[in-house]
Amino acid sequence: MSEYYNIIQELTSKISPSLVDFSVPRDKGRIPTQASSNFITNKEQGDWAEDVLFRAINELSNNIVAVRYGKSDDIIAGEDGFNEFYESYQQELDEIGKRPDLLLFKKEDYDESLGNDISQIPHTDILKYVKKAIAGIEVRSSAFLIDKYDEIMCSNTHRNINNIIETREIILNNYRDLLEETPKRQQYINILESITENNIHIINFKSPTWRSSDRLTELSTLFKKIKEALKEIQKRDYLSITPKVEDLKVVNKWIETTGVPHYYVQVFFDKIFGISFEKILRIISDTDNEDRYFSVEADEKNQNKTTIKINTKAGICIASRVEEPTHNSVRKEMNRGRLMFYVHFNGGNAYLDTEMFESLFDNKL
Repeated sequence: MSEYYNIIQELTSKISPSLVDFSVPRDKGRIPTQASSNFITNKEQGDWAEDVLFRAINELSNNIVAVRYGKSDDIIAGEDGFNEFYESYQQELDEIGKRPDLLLFKKEDYDESLGNDISQIPHTDILKYVKKAIAGIEVRSSAFLIDKYDEIMCSNTHRNINNIIETREIILNNYRDLLEETPKRQQYINILESITENNIHIINFKSPTWRSSDRLTELSTLFKKIKEALKEIQKRDYLSITPKVEDLKVVNKWIETTGVPHYYVQVFFDKIFGISFEKILRIISDTDNEDRYFSVEADEKNQNKTTIKINTKAGICIASRVEEPTHNSVRKEMNRGRLMFYVHFNGGNAYLDTEMFESLFDNKL
């Protein structure tokens, strides 16, 4: 086994089994029975993200070639042949793991006879070739402008912090006498006086519901205002790189099969971020990093599958400019005359930063 594989295995052994138990075989997915318009739109967005990165890499370098590799077909749940495709895909996951969407080859190792799309070639026919790749890239997409998101979240956080501090001063200056009347209320003085900008993300208390006098009612309303502002501040305030928990095992299996280093790349509509699979494992193996560099959530976009949200700031911005695609509505007729309408994306470009792109791969390109 390669040195890289040994590093990955050491890291997987440090991850809590309650998050991912690598000693237990993966759960095989159930065959979906019907796709939705939202699912197809998300798939189209993912296909666009892969295409824009594929084109950007091949336009960037004369030494590196990006090749399409990931298992993907236009067939969807509910169409003829989907069940057979799905079963074949599940079998391949068990045999070699999950193919990353793209492979990067050095120019001298690139096989022109196979071309830049080997996604439909059986893995048994290309495994020796695949092992020559210098990196595998799993492409994820996000329907956000990350700069706009960060700007709004930063503004909201500052506004809520100011609201909390101002409301706290109103309570302590105008209602302290009520809080000092009983030992139970006195505890709220201690809570208010302990609030700082450094600990405001972890402060928690039960909001009182006093109603026995007009002033107590007013005081309860002020505490409710603080509680609501705290709730907003304590939400996850970053966009993320999003590996699904269920994928970690099959990515690990692919690394075992090929020994090729693996990376995640998240494509936003204005920037692109990347992170190595190795770094993801290092982050999630340290429980102190939870709620700081990552969170674990059910992702609506991914059929509520449990997803690890890695703060993009833990990754590397490999493209600080992305041109948005054009888009159009598409009508799709399913069996039995069922109609679905979804969004198709066309064009768009990403402009990779050569230095940052190479640093993502530890300058091995």
